[in-house]
Amino acid sequence: MRFGAGAAAAATVSLLAAVLGGCSNDGGGGGSASATPSATGAAASGTVATASNPLGTILVDGGGRTLYLWEADTSSKSTCNGDCATAWPPLTATAKPVAGKGVQSSLLGTTTRDDGRKEITYNGHPLYRYAGDTSAGDTSGQGSNGFGAAWYVLDATGNKITKAPPSPSSSNNGGY
Repeated sequence: MRFGAGAAAAATVSLLAAVLGGCSNDGGGGGSASATPSATGAAASGTVATASNPLGTILVDGGGRTLYLWEADTSSKSTCNGDCATAWPPLTATAKPVAGKGVQSSLLGTTTRDDGRKEITYNGHPLYRYAGDTSAGDTSGQGSNGFGAAWYVLDATGNKITKAPPSPSSSNNGGY
């Protein structure tokens, strides 16, 4: 069967959308499901949950991606913009954040970013993902000093975990 250029382009766009969207149905049956965040961290109602990790019980977004705090943020107002926000996408939402498994809803909030978007906060800390984390559970940003201050994962109470991440060789089984 042969496809014209338009059909091939449409199929490529559909496949790309499915891959980038994580095949989400925007709220499936899981306890911490929500709209799947985009590459920039945006979701209609951002879910923050906990997950077990070699670093301990850590905060993750609705897709299981690790969330970080940045020590340069000395209040609930985010100071990570421009190139910083490209490397460390803020977790934003257009609706009230949702407390997933293990998260205290009283610690969830939002702050308005310089660009007007609402960024989710937890225990007063603006939340970010790391662009270098390519899969749920990755913590390659842990302890890094990008953009002049340290980045750390958070525990269920919203405090930073300073434990060093496991070395890649000890946690990587070749991808299979």
